[in-house]
Amino acid sequence: MSIGSSYPVGRSSAAPAPVGIARPEAPDRVSTPLVLRLLGAAVCFLLTLALTGALFVWTYPGQWWDGLLLPRAESGGGYEQQTDLVVPAQAVLATFGDPLFLAALLGGVLLVGLLGRRLLAGVVGVVMVLGAVVAAGTAKSALPRPDLAIPSSTTHNSFPSGHVAVAAAILLAYLLVLPGPARRWLALPGAAGVSVIGAATMIAGWHRFSDVLGGVLLSVTLFCLTAAVLAGRHCGAVPRPPDGLAAVGRLLAEAAAGLVVLVGVSLAVAPGLAAEVRRGPLLAIGAATGLTMLAVGAAAFVVRSVDFAAPARPRTSRPQAKGRIFP
Repeated sequence: MSIGSSYPVGRSSAAPAPVGIARPEAPDRVSTPLVLRLLGAAVCFLLTLALTGALFVWTYPGQWWDGLLLPRAESGGGYEQQTDLVVPAQAVLATFGDPLFLAALLGGVLLVGLLGRRLLAGVVGVVMVLGAVVAAGTAKSALPRPDLAIPSSTTHNSFPSGHVAVAAAILLAYLLVLPGPARRWLALPGAAGVSVIGAATMIAGWHRFSDVLGGVLLSVTLFCLTAAVLAGRHCGAVPRPPDGLAAVGRLLAEAAAGLVVLVGVSLAVAPGLAAEVRRGPLLAIGAATGLTMLAVGAAAFVVRSVDFAAPARPRTSRPQAKGRIFP
């Protein structure tokens, strides 16, 4: 105890706030490890995308597997499959490719973002979708596809799929503007919708299996980069679910359950689906669906502990006049 002072030594007290003015609350800050985790996830997905493209575009086994999963109709013919599902697939692609339909989906992203105080996340999400379009188009134009003398392959490069990249990017844009607990309710149904777009491109002969997988990986990579940028600016923390093997196991279980439900619904809607599609394309559709659900689930998993809502403005109260008891 110091002489002439009634304050204990070794304790510090913050200066009192002025009378009538509320001290603003410090906004929630996202720790640096979260940003690094998002950037690390983006690098992992980017490397997976590069390895997928290098394997299926530039190597003999990759082109051979693409041709085995999605064989051409005949020697020198196109990749359109000989099935009655071609017409429904083309209808799905025509609907999804309608500019008004896409504009409505992107407008929904901005509207949800505005209502939930996540307008910045919505704008960045729309930019992410446009970036997926540009990146997919650039990759298809820039990447050469060598002629490796495979009868079931052509030199036309279609990696990655622009339709699948846009579908996945729109889904992930909605994950940016939704609160944390609501993302898991959209992730699996949305991944199923992306899988339908991917299956339609393969049945219609627009894209190979590797193109569908590349489109998903491209969008998930852009999503992780976008989330890292938003997390580095401002966002609030949400209750963090348990980490570790239990959370990863739950993710895999939900993805497997979603795949089983999707297959069941598909067989119920189209009982002759297995008979209508040959074994190779059917295997390609199933593999693309499972990998799509896994990639989207992983993207939702890495942002599980962060909310991209703008911080609330601090409230200030009006100072009371001296000598007044009641306002």
